[in-house]
Amino acid sequence: MKYIPVPSMKEISEIPWNGFNVVSTFSGGGGSCLGYRLAGYHVLYANEFVEEAQRTYKANNPNSYLDTRDIRDVTAESILKIVGLKKGEIDILDGSPPCCVFSTAGKREKGWGKERNYSDGKVQRIDNLFFEYTRLLKDLQPKVFVAENVSGLIVGKARGYFNDIIKEMRNCGYIVYAGDINAMWLGVPQSRRRVIFIGVRKDLGIKPSFPKPNNWYYTLGEALETVKNTDEEINFLSEDIKKYNIYNVLKKIEKNPLKSVSGSEVTNGSYFNLIRESMYRPCSTICQMNGKSSAAGNCHPLEDRKFTISELKRIASVPDDFILTGSYSQQWERLGRMVPPMMMRAIAKNIQIKILEAIK
Repeated sequence: MKYIPVPSMKEISEIPWNGFNVVSTFSGGGGSCLGYRLAGYHVLYANEFVEEAQRTYKANNPNSYLDTRDIRDVTAESILKIVGLKKGEIDILDGSPPCCVFSTAGKREKGWGKERNYSDGKVQRIDNLFFEYTRLLKDLQPKVFVAENVSGLIVGKARGYFNDIIKEMRNCGYIVYAGDINAMWLGVPQSRRRVIFIGVRKDLGIKPSFPKPNNWYYTLGEALETVKNTDEEINFLSEDIKKYNIYNVLKKIEKNPLKSVSGSEVTNGSYFNLIRESMYRPCSTICQMNGKSSAAGNCHPLEDRKFTISELKRIASVPDDFILTGSYSQQWERLGRMVPPMMMRAIAKNIQIKILEAIK
C-alpha cells in the first residue's frame, strides 16, 4: 500500500462533523483527540494535568476547552455543565490514564504505589488513575467509552490490575471488550501494541467491536521518504550523542538492517533499549523516556543519531505541522506518550459505523 501522509492540521479542521461528540480525559498533547477529529467527531472537552502537555494541546487547539485540573478534582457534574449535556447524552468518553508503571520496558510492580515525575516537574501517583476514570464513567454514563493502556497491563502481576479494571467498568453498567491492538496494522508506521478497552452501555443492546486490521503496513522508509529536517537539528543530534557511551554501541550496529537491532545484540546483553531501526519495517515502539540525551532509544537506520522531531511525527502518525512545545526531550515525551492519531481514527470510525449509527 502506497504511503499516504497524515492530513495537515488545516485539512483536519475542515473534516465534516459526523454528528457525534467526545469527552476526553488524560488528553496529553492531544493524540487521541486528533484521532477523533480525523474521524469527524467534535471534541467538546479535554482534561490534562501536565503543564507542558497542556501547552502542546492549546497550541494545536486554541479555541477548544481544556480543563487543567488534576483528574482527582474533576467531577461528572462539572463536565456536564461545561459541555451542556445531561447524564447519558455524551457519545464517547475517552481516556488514556498514564501507563508507564505497567510497561514491560519499565520497573513495573516496583513503581506501583509510588509517585512519578514528569519532565516539567509535575509529580503524580499514576497506577490508580484508571479508577478515577471509572468514577467519571459511572457518573457520566456515556453511550460508549474507550480507554487505552500498554500491553504490559495483561502480563504477569499487572494482570490483577487488568481484572480489577474490567470488573469496575462492567459494574458501571457496560458490556466491555478489551483488545491487544498493534498500531502498525492501522496505518501507523510504528509497532506499538496497546490494550484498548471499549464499552457500550448495556441498555443500548449492542456489543463493542474493534476495527479490522489491515493486511499491510507502512515501513519506516516510506514514512520518512519526504520528511523535511533542518541541518541544525541533525547536526545537534549527531554531535550530542557522541558525549555518551550509547554512541559507541550504536556504531557497532550495522546500518539499515533488515529488521531493527538492539544494542544488546552487540554487547553482553546490555543496552537493550538502544535500537537501530530498519527502513524496511515499521519503527519499534517510541518510549516516552528515551528522548533524554543520555538515554538509549530509537536511532536512525542510516545515521548515528536519534530521530529528529519531524521524523518522530511521521512515526507517530502526527501531522507535519502539528506544534510540539518544550525541549527536544519534552517533545519526544509527548509523542512517546501519545496514542497515534491514525490508530485512534480507525477505532473511532469503527465505533461510529458499528455502534453509534446503529443506535441513533
